[in-house]
Amino acid sequence: MTPTSSLEDARREVERLRAEIAEHDRRYFVDAAPVISDAEYDRLVARLAALEAEFPSLVTPDSPTQRVGSAVLEGFATVPHSASMLSLGNTYSPDEVREFDARIRRWLGSDAPVAYVCELKIDGVAIALRYAGGRFALGLTRGDGVSGDDITANLRTIRSLPLAVPAAAPFVGEFEVRGEVYYPAAAFARLNRAQEERGERVFANPRNAAAGTLKLLDTREVARRPLAIFVYALVGARERGLATQWAVLDALAAAGFPVIPDRHLAPDIEGAIAHTLSWSDRRHALDFGVDGMVLKLNDLDAQARLGATTKSPRWGIAYKFEPEEATTRLVAVRFQVGRTGALTPVAELEPVELAGTTVKRATLHNLDELARKGIKIGDLVTVEKAGEIIPQVTGVKIDDRRGDERDVEIPTRCPECGGALARDEEEVALRCVNASCPAQVRRGIEHFASRQAMDIQGLGEALVDQLVANRLLRDIADTYRLRYRREEIAALERMGEKSTDKLLAAIEASRARPFARLLFGIGIRHVGVTVARTLAARYRSLRALAAATEAEIALLEEVGPVIARAVVSFFAEERNRALVERLHAVGLGEATSAEPSAPGRSRLAPGAAASGEGAPLSGKTFVLTGTLERGTREEAAERIRALGGRVTDSVSKNTNYVVAGEKAGSKLAKARALGVPVIGEKELEDILNGVEEGGERP
Repeated sequence: MTPTSSLEDARREVERLRAEIAEHDRRYFVDAAPVISDAEYDRLVARLAALEAEFPSLVTPDSPTQRVGSAVLEGFATVPHSASMLSLGNTYSPDEVREFDARIRRWLGSDAPVAYVCELKIDGVAIALRYAGGRFALGLTRGDGVSGDDITANLRTIRSLPLAVPAAAPFVGEFEVRGEVYYPAAAFARLNRAQEERGERVFANPRNAAAGTLKLLDTREVARRPLAIFVYALVGARERGLATQWAVLDALAAAGFPVIPDRHLAPDIEGAIAHTLSWSDRRHALDFGVDGMVLKLNDLDAQARLGATTKSPRWGIAYKFEPEEATTRLVAVRFQVGRTGALTPVAELEPVELAGTTVKRATLHNLDELARKGIKIGDLVTVEKAGEIIPQVTGVKIDDRRGDERDVEIPTRCPECGGALARDEEEVALRCVNASCPAQVRRGIEHFASRQAMDIQGLGEALVDQLVANRLLRDIADTYRLRYRREEIAALERMGEKSTDKLLAAIEASRARPFARLLFGIGIRHVGVTVARTLAARYRSLRALAAATEAEIALLEEVGPVIARAVVSFFAEERNRALVERLHAVGLGEATSAEPSAPGRSRLAPGAAASGEGAPLSGKTFVLTGTLERGTREEAAERIRALGGRVTDSVSKNTNYVVAGEKAGSKLAKARALGVPVIGEKELEDILNGVEEGGERP
């Protein structure tokens, strides 16, 4: 390369090259209309890289040369969001969409039709992007909606994401946009083929692959995976003079951001429904996952007037498409042992294509469900993906039986350890009662390392299986002694020194997690994320909690007798008391002085009371059973507790409501026997929405 005559000449050429490369990136990755060959593009990038090598002072974070990734990150810092990242409520039928529209117009005090923007619901990972001086500065995951993980370095590798907006963009300076990162379908298929060829585990679906990629610590590996992004929101758009969601999308596109294609402006709800239904089948032809349509009130002033509940904005809704269904033959049923010892029947199937992936196995949920369906080995069964992610057997074609079908044999001993099985009267699951069952040990360690617990990157199912099999892990406390077994870990299949060092660094980083996450991670039955926070705020160490009485624990808000009994039973076991001491010995088991020592006030809608006496649902007890379609039971329980209600795990005459989702088990039968009111998910939603919006108590 001929040396450039001066720094100023180099600066001008660098700026020209960056602008030219950014334009070609937009044409290729956003517009899908390239105007130069790959070789010509590569020459532009090579010239820019050469100039930056000659004049290092000209290198900036937004340069196209910085997308390739060049570092191994130590971990991800947690950063508060500038504004809460709420999730949309779901609907599943046109009538529910019409009810949503009726609520909108009632709140606005108008009978006139209102316009909606229809946007394809991308099945990806929600992210927030902050720009400073027009340059990309910070990227966060949704996290818990209040704070997210800083994944800036990984997001910088996405070629369709502008690292800087042009000076002529509709908005410049400091701003924040939000969108969805996804894994293109064709690239996802190539990724899984490569995983299979290397003998590694394949990803369950493109969303799983996108989420996993964004949490990789090696930015070079992230850069090798062709993630893409769509942007759909501008924080504070009204303050920037934009009046409608349609104008927001236009402004985002004009600034160089990829916006969701085939958006539609409907003059009323019937137009929005018609457009939504037209995509139900067409979505499978797209190169990105779509599981529904998002309907947003177009008028931003009206959006501001409507506001949001604790969970979702009132001005938008997601219509979820019917899951795709396939028919195949049931080859076998195996029973999988979970971390609590519960046995779950899993269907082994003749391979069948379903929603873009090959399905070979599917959940049968529990023994009651297996008996209710009357499934036999050899049956033709229907399979669909729950939420377009988890395959499940939904039916059996009894009329197509050939006569050679066989009954499913229910285990009498644990299939993993041969130990005894027991069945709780309150539950539908068989449980292995051997606390040392290898399957329970493995799954318990996986739970401990999971994102909501200690969030240990790299300590997944395959590695845990190897570590337990090689006696490097006996329980979760051993995780923090692995640093003394470095050579043995490096010798394991698909590990090596580099992967081992990354794992050990992730384990050490997990020591900084809040005490509540440790408490959730040790796997006490019935203790979820929310209850763990409550217990951690009252009891500042595992030893203190282990010494507490059932009566004391039961008095805590959001706990109650069932959970209290489970906590006391857990610490009554000698093996678990020994685990407490082993955790303390490795420096874990106590809250830090910086952690809050009293439960925080619940985040409620404006005007709502905090949980406790006088709260809208104070004195009301709910039991949740079965599968909820509009979210998880934990999410529903969070909303109930935030409004002062109690959620318990057992039905009694003091229960006010049993909320029965699909595949509800023995709790539903007990509720009917006791005369306890049984409501569906829609009735629960009506109760919660009514209270959150200032309506009457149930």
